[in-house]
Amino acid sequence: MILRDARPEDAAALAALGRDSFRAAFEHLYDPADLQTFLETVYNDDAVASEIADPRLLHRLAEDGGGLAGFCKIALDSGFREHSDAAQPIALSQLYTAPNRTGQGIGASLTAWALAEARLRGADAVQLSVWAENVRAQAFYARFGFKKIADIDFWVGNHRDDEFLLELRL
Repeated sequence: MILRDARPEDAAALAALGRDSFRAAFEHLYDPADLQTFLETVYNDDAVASEIADPRLLHRLAEDGGGLAGFCKIALDSGFREHSDAAQPIALSQLYTAPNRTGQGIGASLTAWALAEARLRGADAVQLSVWAENVRAQAFYARFGFKKIADIDFWVGNHRDDEFLLELRL
């Protein structure tokens, strides 16, 4: 497996993986119209290309002989700053693997990169949100030392999810 930075020409594949991964994990939760609007907004090729070009967002891709296997995105300025007394938090905004690749160490490799990148950039915390009922993801992040610091909302169309805000102090 190779880990590398995203390039502009990766936008379509990255958007497709984001849609596929989100659907595989969460499609059962949402009204189809809400889900479709969300996916078209967050994971359309142009939106992803714009994010790849944004210097405040870093994308790391995992690929192997089978193509794009996973990705993560970190935001250098966390949108969850008000929930913590951390001075320089970053956010692990997305961490997804291809639906048939979960449990193969891809997420762990990408998370290790994100934590190393946060330290390199002088962050004192990494924050992320996880669905309150996603026990598997919560256990994954707990292995890295993340702890719950707040209850927050996540909206997909008109549907509100209960989310946990997790933080790892560096």
